[in-house]
Amino acid sequence: MPATLSARPRPIAPRIPQRRKRKRRTMTDRPVLMFDSGIGGLTVLREARVLMPDRRFVYVADDAGFPYGEWEEEALKRRIVDLFGSLIEEHRPEIAVIACNTASTLVMAELRAAYPKTPFVGTVPAIKPAAERTRSGFVSVLATPGTVKRAYTRDLIQSFAAQCHVRLVGSQNLARMAEAHIRGETMDDAAIRAEIEPCFVEEDGKRTDIVVLACTHYPFLANVFRRLAPWPVDWLDPAEAIARRALSLLDGTSSNAVEHEPDCAIFTSAKPDFPTRRLMQGFGLKPV
Repeated sequence: MPATLSARPRPIAPRIPQRRKRKRRTMTDRPVLMFDSGIGGLTVLREARVLMPDRRFVYVADDAGFPYGEWEEEALKRRIVDLFGSLIEEHRPEIAVIACNTASTLVMAELRAAYPKTPFVGTVPAIKPAAERTRSGFVSVLATPGTVKRAYTRDLIQSFAAQCHVRLVGSQNLARMAEAHIRGETMDDAAIRAEIEPCFVEEDGKRTDIVVLACTHYPFLANVFRRLAPWPVDWLDPAEAIARRALSLLDGTSSNAVEHEPDCAIFTSAKPDFPTRRLMQGFGLKPV
């Protein structure tokens, strides 16, 4: 589903809510910073907590910039790089996880260059494992329009899935639908079905057997996708792999002996609505 990106009049350096008092943190109390354009990164946070139960987490939702798929690329790069300047200064994270495919495929090099002392873990479409697992050779990548158009995504296909039939499906609406769904809103089955139908290809007796969920929002709708799919497929969620990569880059020290501040959630709009605040609390995050 092709889409055209357009520039949007957004502030380049959004205001980040600041704590009134900053505690001096020990090395083991430095948080894992989890960043996404919205609430999709909660799917990665869920897996990270399983693997790192002794760590403290700061979740950052750039809801003032959501959705990223509609941004002009250079403007979005500047926004994210500038935003991380404030986040790193305030929170001194031990590691930063970019739990967003659109941001990761666009700005990882710039973030690492701008903040070399902070390790970054990105989220990229799980094309390599999909190519390794497929039996039919038919794989679809369900993503945002921004991720679909990135050269990075096409390079992954050329490097790891050249022998597969890979269909890129850029959905303009699913990220919003996933956010609404996880907040408890009722979704229209027909609208969701229309977004996922292009993923299903059948040619010469072969069918798509793997769909890569290349947006961290989409796993929230995985059960709906399974119910509406025209035939069973493996919906590939990379959240666990991202969490494992983050764990591998940490120093391995335990923070059990340290009395942590509560895990928190920060919104760049500084005004999350009530359903969103309730959702954050359900994930054990204190909205700031």
